[in-house]
Amino acid sequence: MKRLRSLFNVERASYSEIRGRIISGANIGGANFIILILAILIASIGLNMNSTATVIGAMLISPLMGSIMAIGYGFATNDTEIVKRSSLGFALQVVFSLVVSTLYFSLSPISTASSELIARTSPTIWDVLIAFSGGLAGIIATTRKGEYSNVIPGVAIATALMPPLCTVGYSISVGSLTYFIGSSYLFLINVFFICLATIVGFYIMRVPMAEKIDPATHKKNVRRIVLYSILMTIPSLFFAVGLIHQEVENKTQVAAGTSQVTNTTFDVESITKQLQVIAPKVENVKIGYLTTWDKSSSQQRQTLDVVVTSSSALDDDQKSLIKRLLKVQLSYDNISFMEQSIN
Repeated sequence: MKRLRSLFNVERASYSEIRGRIISGANIGGANFIILILAILIASIGLNMNSTATVIGAMLISPLMGSIMAIGYGFATNDTEIVKRSSLGFALQVVFSLVVSTLYFSLSPISTASSELIARTSPTIWDVLIAFSGGLAGIIATTRKGEYSNVIPGVAIATALMPPLCTVGYSISVGSLTYFIGSSYLFLINVFFICLATIVGFYIMRVPMAEKIDPATHKKNVRRIVLYSILMTIPSLFFAVGLIHQEVENKTQVAAGTSQVTNTTFDVESITKQLQVIAPKVENVKIGYLTTWDKSSSQQRQTLDVVVTSSSALDDDQKSLIKRLLKVQLSYDNISFMEQSIN
């Protein structure tokens, strides 16, 4: 334990300075509130337009982690006042984020789920490990002596909070229960295990307690934390098992030289309606990933097949517009476009 504690005590700031940093990071008014609004909009637009760089930008400026670390600090030091104040502030941030993101996605003309959105609906045990490790890194960065902000951007990206929260807003706007459950669970994983890492980090550092706590109550709290951690982790294990099972199936099919159209999560009905605005002749759209084994290169290849069925032939301008819209919607450069006239 001494050796482990020494890792957290290297060039550590004073306890008063650490407390000041934590309280400052949990402030939800003034500049932090403006930054929160901007982070919500940036994350929502990035998810909507399937822009990874934009989503990363939202991760970097999001102020949500400050409130979570403050809650963890309050639990670690038995400071009920900080826990209450930070929890209330965090709840307000979450509610406001959900309202703004839901409103944005409700007004956005593009309602198709992008790959950035879908990626935040199936959390696994690896997300648990990332959240906890990122939380520990955040604590070390926050408590070290002198300049500490150079580590925080990496922690913010690794333990993304705003993107899954905005994905919850998207799921509410489109009425998708599956997306709502998955993205909500990912957000809860990040929140819980960042908070847990904060508690563990401050406990190891032996930060002074605001109020004394008797050993019996302390043991009871530890047992509760362990129980909650197990309950929070169990669903992620099922997601991980499903992911591994799917990976094994894909490898088996590839090794056998077979091809497979994978399950798609595109909102085909919405895409069809959008295409019909450009070309009223469009009847329906079929979309599917085709995975094949290329014997010449001994590699697995995956292409996206899109079939647009129209009532009569489409002109070149309509085809060009359709291709452009499909590339934006599906975020896929190599689109196989075919037209089938039913006349």
